[in-house]
Amino acid sequence: MTDNNFGKGWDPSEVRAQGDPFGASEVPETGDMAATTPQGVSIVDVDDDADERDFVPPPGRLAGTVVLGMSQSIDNSEGGVSRTFFPQIMNAFGLGDDSLGLLGGLSSGARMIFGPLWAIQADRFGRKRILFVVTGLWGLWTVAAGYAPNWPVLLIIYSISLIGTVASEPILNGLLGSLYSRSERGKAFGTVRGVSAAVGFIITPLLGQFGSNPEGWRWAFMTMGGLSILSGILILIFVKEPDRDTTGGSEEVKAEAGMFRWSDAAKVMKIPTLALMAPMLLLVTSLVLFNFVAQVWARDFGFGITNAAYLNTVMQIGMAVSALVGGLTGDWFVRRLGHKGRIVLFQIYGVAFAAIIALTMYWARLWDSDIVRGDGQVVTNDPSLLYYVMVFLMGLIFSFGFSGCVLPMVSTVCPRQLSATSFALLFSLIQGGINTVYQPLVGVIARAIGDLPLTILVGVCVPYVLNSLYWSLFYRTYEKDVSLQNERTRLIAEGKF
Repeated sequence: MTDNNFGKGWDPSEVRAQGDPFGASEVPETGDMAATTPQGVSIVDVDDDADERDFVPPPGRLAGTVVLGMSQSIDNSEGGVSRTFFPQIMNAFGLGDDSLGLLGGLSSGARMIFGPLWAIQADRFGRKRILFVVTGLWGLWTVAAGYAPNWPVLLIIYSISLIGTVASEPILNGLLGSLYSRSERGKAFGTVRGVSAAVGFIITPLLGQFGSNPEGWRWAFMTMGGLSILSGILILIFVKEPDRDTTGGSEEVKAEAGMFRWSDAAKVMKIPTLALMAPMLLLVTSLVLFNFVAQVWARDFGFGITNAAYLNTVMQIGMAVSALVGGLTGDWFVRRLGHKGRIVLFQIYGVAFAAIIALTMYWARLWDSDIVRGDGQVVTNDPSLLYYVMVFLMGLIFSFGFSGCVLPMVSTVCPRQLSATSFALLFSLIQGGINTVYQPLVGVIARAIGDLPLTILVGVCVPYVLNSLYWSLFYRTYEKDVSLQNERTRLIAEGKF
């Protein structure tokens, strides 16, 4: 169905960007694209004043795009070493789940604080140069983490390494936008995410081979740090950044990194649907789950680190499919039910996600009756084929809520001038801040009660069920805000909103 309320004939069934096989959503009338990942919401936002007709593709951009995809995957895997190999780190230094929660909180906090600072430097010195620093040279800190003699030293070195790795995604996305014209953005974003996913499917199980060695976490850090340095060198060689004014005009990287004017943030919160999105994020606890899932598999279920890496790969494959299927399903619900279709889909998704997490993270013995808790290093049993299927389903359900519901809804109610600010405010600042608090809290609670799976059951599943109920509020605001999008865009242009 096409509704003029969406603006200029934009069809809600076309919310997914053409050419992106991983289900990114396109912000209407801007060409900006957003997608959800286990790390949060990723946004590609390029220069609004770029003239499509005069755009000249830089030479060798396909090779550069592939390198950027590899770099993104390596950065994600680099940040995931501490989670995957935490059972070994825990045994080496006598730690508990609270320390794992601390690492997760540091990652979320570093993205909030240092993302904007790196964005300023990218604006000043060029994205390619800064990306080489944060992706390439900064890998030396990850290598150094592998030599840490004790927990305090590891914590300090790892915290420094996070300062670089968390900054790469917004800069990479901004650089990607300057390599492709607006009409090619779906293809560009899809290529990067496709390469990133494919490399991740290879790296994760290969890293898992270090799981049999109690010192494997050291080798994992050193390996990923070395690969990070290599990716930085490849960026210097293959990525050709177009000439651009680096003296101060580029705002898109800053917006994706979480920088915006507070006056614009106040305008975003004047839109009822977006105002309701902010407290809704308190009940989105899936990002907390992904910080602890490997710990549950390796230690609490006795699968060990190598099996946990295999399970994580299967989950990632499910999530890659989910991003596409979730977007298509959201489009179908809109065609069948109109504007309220996305609300209905999210309510179904919330209950389904809570159920699959409960069945995989707490009642896993339904699929693996021989589960015996271990120490994370010793393998007490191997996951069954049926449990692998359940983990794939967990990944498959993951992106439905954001790809099919949240991102398109934000896009279709937000005035064009506030699109980047709305994503930065909701997902970089608010959601990032929530996760910075939640992750250490979950770790502390899990250690206090001595039951991480129970903590996940209560801390993840219950909020998602409550969120399904909370979404009933959107029935009262969403359709009206959709109909007012064009009017609010006009009022902002006139300085009256």
